[in-house]
Amino acid sequence: MTVDALTDVAGVRVGHATRTGDGWLTGTTVVLAPEGGAVAAVDVRGGGPGTKETDALDPRNLVQKVEAVVLTGGSAYGLDAASGVMAWLEERGRGVRVGPDPAHVVPVVPAACVFDLGRGGDFRARPDAATGRAAVEAAAASAPGAPVPQGCVGAGTGAVLGQLKGGVGTASTVLDSGITVAALVVANAVGSAVEPETGVLYGELFQGRVRHPDPEVHQAALRRLAEAAERNAPPPLNTTLAVVATDALLSKAQAQKLAGTAHDGIARAVRPVHLLSDGDTVFTLATGARPLDTADPLALNGLLAAGADLVTRAIVRAVRAAEPVDGPGGAWPSYGALYGR
Repeated sequence: MTVDALTDVAGVRVGHATRTGDGWLTGTTVVLAPEGGAVAAVDVRGGGPGTKETDALDPRNLVQKVEAVVLTGGSAYGLDAASGVMAWLEERGRGVRVGPDPAHVVPVVPAACVFDLGRGGDFRARPDAATGRAAVEAAAASAPGAPVPQGCVGAGTGAVLGQLKGGVGTASTVLDSGITVAALVVANAVGSAVEPETGVLYGELFQGRVRHPDPEVHQAALRRLAEAAERNAPPPLNTTLAVVATDALLSKAQAQKLAGTAHDGIARAVRPVHLLSDGDTVFTLATGARPLDTADPLALNGLLAAGADLVTRAIVRAVRAAEPVDGPGGAWPSYGALYGR
């Protein structure tokens, strides 16, 4: 049975650590690979990324597999969350062996952050190593194939899409080949997910699942968004993050190609995208359980198309799962509150 989430890729687990109240509106999400790691790659297209260990994922470099990927709030400060994940992995001997003792490992933990500083009211309330540890412990404690909480959780807690509340979304599919492809997204962009003339989500236009809001509802939504925009500080830096996972056997170069084409899924659901004030980053994890058809030189194409489609679907889910926020750091209506589910 599948749950239409990143955890449909066997062995992949997801954990969130969420902080709200008393000035907090942030969190961390950890994607934990099966023990032994997964082939990993990354493609960064935003002009203002905040990342850690992404150079290690270059196909030309040494590291072949990683044990976890960290997505976090807190801008560059929040990258400290990866230290908590590294410590948890080291305690279990999971990482790159660097000595004769099995305990001599260096866990390579790629990480990327979204900007949510001050959205709960306290600029200094941001994830740290303890937050990362809580998220990886939540991932490890989850059952195989468990549903993944969506909306304002983990790294999506303080996420904002334009003037709408953003969050975490996820989706999966099984290709005709039997290969599973899945995506998890933290939707937090300078651009908008909503077509301005109608109120339809861009991602749903692409999917052909258009639910046109009543024009009066749309006009009322525009008024509420304008009121919120007057109250909120302009978003100085934002980012959409994604992890695309598959059980296919991929090289690092193939995984990097999958990360690159998955960015198309962001462009279909958010406009504009990849700006200087965005840090848009997509990671790929490939567990290697199912080989590609070696007789077909284009066998990767099915994964490339699916990855982009799933990122679009995950962004739509993030927007629809988000709940409104009205607090000391600002007010961000949710799409559901403005237009209905």
